[in-house]
Amino acid sequence: MLKRWQFWLGAGISALFLVIALRNLRLDDVWTAMRTARYGWILPGVAVYFFGVWARTWRWDYLLRPMKSIPLRRLFPVVVIGYMGNNVYPARAGEVIRAYVLRRREGVSVSASLATIVVERVFDGLVMLIFVFVGLPFTPMPGWLQVMVVAASLLFFGALALFMTLAIKVEWAEVAYGWLIERVVPARFRAPVRGFADRFMTGLHSLRSGRDVLMLFVTSIVIWLAETVKYWFVMHAFDFSVPFWVLMLMNGIVNLATTIPSSPGYVGTFDAPGIEILSIFGVARSLAASYTLVLHAALWLPITLLGFWYMGRESVSWREFAQAEKSLA
Repeated sequence: MLKRWQFWLGAGISALFLVIALRNLRLDDVWTAMRTARYGWILPGVAVYFFGVWARTWRWDYLLRPMKSIPLRRLFPVVVIGYMGNNVYPARAGEVIRAYVLRRREGVSVSASLATIVVERVFDGLVMLIFVFVGLPFTPMPGWLQVMVVAASLLFFGALALFMTLAIKVEWAEVAYGWLIERVVPARFRAPVRGFADRFMTGLHSLRSGRDVLMLFVTSIVIWLAETVKYWFVMHAFDFSVPFWVLMLMNGIVNLATTIPSSPGYVGTFDAPGIEILSIFGVARSLAASYTLVLHAALWLPITLLGFWYMGRESVSWREFAQAEKSLA
């Protein structure tokens, strides 16, 4: 499904972040903190996390309504399968998988649903930046994290401006990409590429309304606050305490870092920034590493297992995922 160079690029970046995460760590102290953690605190964290997944499902339904209204009970398994795909494939391939499964189940075109997923990611990125900006004035951040925040700001604010312009100036956008297709794309591919672009524009429909944009923004805040509450519950399993806004900052930083290509499951790109942020606020590195590793597992495992279960229930095979990229045409 993915080119070999993409796999090795992700593996290399994960290895680099793991080197950052493991430096100056006493692994025996990390193991001791993990062994003595109070794991019962993870259960309410998982519950509130799945509330956030349900909120994600509602947000996606809101974006899909111009194309098709889908009951949340039918859409929820598709969302979970997609997030499972993100956890087991590199390069966020689960987003394409989610669009593919939606077309298979509900007949919504892959290109249109991909547009809604891109919009989701833009709003997620903006909320992550807000979480970071809340804590930034109080945080002496390492240079590499500062560079990441600046780059993410340019990326997500630029993407929002671009997609809102495309959504509002529909006729201008159609002329622009039509002109580009005529001059860049070989003649035999122009019709399918034009069809993909037209369907992608349909997926941006929600950005035409200020009310819809506000709803997407508010829902995104609810989603990420729910995930931060999970960070808070898992923190109680360990012998340290930081203010909630520090966990918001950590959530923002680690999720911005996971937009960088990495190996499946965001190995390294999740862990190194989390350890660094907690260390800045006085948490011992070994304890910060124990917490971050347990948190990472608690975020990864439940939704991945549920995604596997839904795959079986929906009779979706791994072989079909290889067809997902072909379904873009």
